[in-house]
Amino acid sequence: MIARYTHPEMGCIWSDQRRYETWLRVEVAAAEAMAAAGIVPAEAARDLRERGAFDIARIEEIEQITQHDVIAFTTAVAEKVGPSARWMHFGMTSSDVIDTAQALQMREACDVILGDLQRLGAAIQDRAFQNRRTPMIGRTHGVHAEPMTLGVKLALWYAELQRDVERVQRAKAGVSVGKLSGAVGMFAHLPPSVEADVCQRLGLQPSPVASQIIQRDRHAELLAALAITAASLETFALEIRGLQKTEIGELEEPFAKGQKGSSAMPHKRNPIGCEQIVGLARVVRANCQAAFENIALWHERDISHSSVERVILPDSFIALDHMLRRFTRIVQGMVVYADRMRENLERSRGVVFSGTVLLELARRGISREQAYEWVQRNAMRSFEEQREFKGLLLADPDVARVLSLAEIEQAFDLEEQFRHVDEIFNRVFASKPVHTLSRS
Repeated sequence: MIARYTHPEMGCIWSDQRRYETWLRVEVAAAEAMAAAGIVPAEAARDLRERGAFDIARIEEIEQITQHDVIAFTTAVAEKVGPSARWMHFGMTSSDVIDTAQALQMREACDVILGDLQRLGAAIQDRAFQNRRTPMIGRTHGVHAEPMTLGVKLALWYAELQRDVERVQRAKAGVSVGKLSGAVGMFAHLPPSVEADVCQRLGLQPSPVASQIIQRDRHAELLAALAITAASLETFALEIRGLQKTEIGELEEPFAKGQKGSSAMPHKRNPIGCEQIVGLARVVRANCQAAFENIALWHERDISHSSVERVILPDSFIALDHMLRRFTRIVQGMVVYADRMRENLERSRGVVFSGTVLLELARRGISREQAYEWVQRNAMRSFEEQREFKGLLLADPDVARVLSLAEIEQAFDLEEQFRHVDEIFNRVFASKPVHTLSRS
């Protein structure tokens, strides 16, 4: 199911083929930088670039003997390169290659996620403007609170998504670093200038200081950014699920022709896409915890983080890519039941305007405590007797002597409640000002 929605590019980034290609890319850049510095012969760098190749089956065959993946890789490449291969990996340790190459993979994967976020943001923006003034009831504690619009709810999603973009961009910059400083970070065999040259060739920044590895707080920040993004999607998907309940029936994720909801109940239209997104968010969040555990390693490095990263990096990126692409389709095809939204808004018989009535009484000199008592007693009667709140207020002598019929009517005016919607949209969608659009 995940493969159906994941872009092939993301799977390729984390494939064995791409991993070894990226290792070779680092090895070639290192050989060329060392040749430029006069450390290795120029023809050795040339041979590595022109003849450097590998066969995954051969690498795996060698690894069965060496029990070391980088040695298996360099041995397999050396078989293709010939005598010049003695200069390959010169002065380097395995993590110089692994960590620098992994930075390239993470950077590329971040770019895929950022593209996904851009497409989802555009979809949410479109639906927000379509429903800018679609009335619905806002809920706090699951209980009717005050009127709002679906557009404002979607604007809230859009704004959060922009913060996710910023987090991923910051984390991408944080992991876009390389190192060639050797076994304990002391540049014992290669000067810092070679590291700087290699990083420049690869479009990375040199890590200012490293041990045998690039410190894993950078990776933890990246996984945290992915986990927060997944949590944002979980929040949005959970909202659709809640509003799709039969008793509410305000939103519905798309249900395709021929789709089946249940093997036993033909009538079912279940929010399975949103449920999958909520479930996968738990996986990405758990992977983030594993990334935190990877920060603390023994002395200049142990290997406990390596096996973990082979799981959490590809799994988190692939899962989030799937989640973003699937949720984009959900947003684009989301069914909005505006009539049901209006019906639910009116279901509580107008008590959702109680706060406005309270403020109107306070404006006219009634103490807040007294005004609250008058409004609350009528709201409670509305619940208990199933009567219209406005009618009860009009019949209440205390309220009626302070507020006129027109003033009470105005307190129940939805347009008055929505008078700042355009300003909210202008703040959220600064590049697409609302005043240029017709009212919808």
